[in-house]
Amino acid sequence: MELTLGFSPCPNDTFIFDALIHHKIDTKGLTFRVEYHDVETLNDKAFNNELDITKLSYHAFAYAVQQYELLDAGSALGFGVGPLLITKSADLTTKLKAYAGNDLPAALEDLRVGIPGKYTTANFLLGLAFPALQNKQELVFSDIEQALLDNTIDLGLIIHENRFTYQDKGLFKVMDLGDFWERTTSNPIPLGGIVIKRELPVDVKLLVNQLIKESVEYAFANPKSGLEYIRSYAQEMEETVMYKHIELYVNKYSIHLGTEGRSAVTTLFEKAHSVGLIPQIEKNIFLT
Repeated sequence: MELTLGFSPCPNDTFIFDALIHHKIDTKGLTFRVEYHDVETLNDKAFNNELDITKLSYHAFAYAVQQYELLDAGSALGFGVGPLLITKSADLTTKLKAYAGNDLPAALEDLRVGIPGKYTTANFLLGLAFPALQNKQELVFSDIEQALLDNTIDLGLIIHENRFTYQDKGLFKVMDLGDFWERTTSNPIPLGGIVIKRELPVDVKLLVNQLIKESVEYAFANPKSGLEYIRSYAQEMEETVMYKHIELYVNKYSIHLGTEGRSAVTTLFEKAHSVGLIPQIEKNIFLT
């Protein structure tokens, strides 16, 4: 049986799925036709019910929950892994830090913010910390630093490997929005998860979950096994940055959400609904 599978070319995703798609583990008769896309494209494909299995932002999952269930394996959650709000102006950094979670003065409300997508979890967290910042421009995540340097935006919301490079470009951190989430909820931040179509047979969904779990475990046990594959999609990234990226986003929650991970996901949806960022979730979100 062939299933379509979508994930990003970022090192954390290629690290997770290497063993699965290259048959380094026994896939029990399943094969996977892979599509590589940035996170916002993956979100859009989930909204359109295009892929059997896909990575997507947890924020976006709230709008795709009718079609998909969340797998227990493959997620990106953790402490200290949140998106960063950055700027070119050191003065602006000082001003904004004082207002996190509170009303902004009118003079700051029109600041131009580059975001990696409307339905990213990063944008959800920005809405919690600075709800008044509504002058947003959607950009490919890798273009946000340059947009700041070019003065086409005032603030940038960065994800992935950019958290390791922004300082080298003379940019300043306003806030780690993951830290803001952790301080207010005491939960790890759920960034992205792997979902599967509800309409697939239960035994297939359970098998896919088990295979992704085994693929992550294989990667942890053989961390250099997928090096060439991972590097082929991260050609401009230094190897040290590549592995920092993996270490940051692939952890115990990627093997098994567990009680703590499920609680974090549930808290995210409850908090997002309470402030009007997502609709009420009516369906069970977890594969059972």
